[in-house]
Amino acid sequence: MLRTRQVLASSFKRSLLRGAVPAVLKKPKMSFSTVFRGAENTLEFRIFYKNADGQIISPFHDIPAYADTENKIYNMVVEVPRWTNAKMEIATKEKMNPIKQDVKKGNLRYVANVYPQRGYPWNYGCIPQTWENPKHVDKNTNEGGDNDPVDLCEIGSRVPARGEVIQVKALGILAMIDEGETDWKVMCIDVKDELADKINNLDDVEKLKPGYLADTRKWFRTYKVPDGKPENNFAFDGEYKDKAFADQIIAETYQQWQTLVRGEAESSLAIENVSVDGSKAKLSAAEAQAVVDAAPAVGAAAAVTDMKASRWFYLEAKN
Repeated sequence: MLRTRQVLASSFKRSLLRGAVPAVLKKPKMSFSTVFRGAENTLEFRIFYKNADGQIISPFHDIPAYADTENKIYNMVVEVPRWTNAKMEIATKEKMNPIKQDVKKGNLRYVANVYPQRGYPWNYGCIPQTWENPKHVDKNTNEGGDNDPVDLCEIGSRVPARGEVIQVKALGILAMIDEGETDWKVMCIDVKDELADKINNLDDVEKLKPGYLADTRKWFRTYKVPDGKPENNFAFDGEYKDKAFADQIIAETYQQWQTLVRGEAESSLAIENVSVDGSKAKLSAAEAQAVVDAAPAVGAAAAVTDMKASRWFYLEAKN
């Protein structure tokens, strides 16, 4: 039997004040629900999505990037809630792109808890309908993209459910270079957060959440060290770029996604969807439903036995 959790995604009405972003969302215009298949904490676990009509959709291709184009409000698919470390992500190479846990050498992947952090220090996810094309050499970083949607680090107070779709505004961006690939990290905040009307840029973040940006950069620099890998590097000498720069990168990667979903870009990613006009892989509702029907039935969550999920790693430890 399928287990469904309602998750809402809303569009904004135009603000009465030019350029201002309303702190509270108006009437929802879009809604999505998640459909669990397989057992959590196993290789088979998947989170699929339905739209308001109950039709299976792709969170990568069918959920709009923009909740409000004029005010530059974005939809965010929450893959990893704050303080958790199961490396969940949209399965870009699977039909209908469910969320699944990343696998490394046949084992479920957990990001190391680098002391004093426990899991991810923000809600982590991505903007749908964006793509960092590995064949596109970015003029800012001189590296190709990482072949994924643009990553988001949401700094609000609430911890959303895994798979939830929320609306965010960009505050700035960090250009991480991960093993020779451009991997943009957009700092953002839920537009319904208690501080959303007070945090509109990186200066506001530093004022109201001092140290958060520096700790974020350190987290991204060191999080792979426990796995025996070198520290990550950054473009711009590790300096954050501002909100306008972030919005521009999002717009560029939205354009790159359009070439992907139309089949114009060289890629092995799954581009099946049910709503994108001009796509070469548009499915019927029945075809999309068949993908979910073929997945294992939902089951009870398995116990987590990998100690990496709970162990702290101390960077300065003397071995």
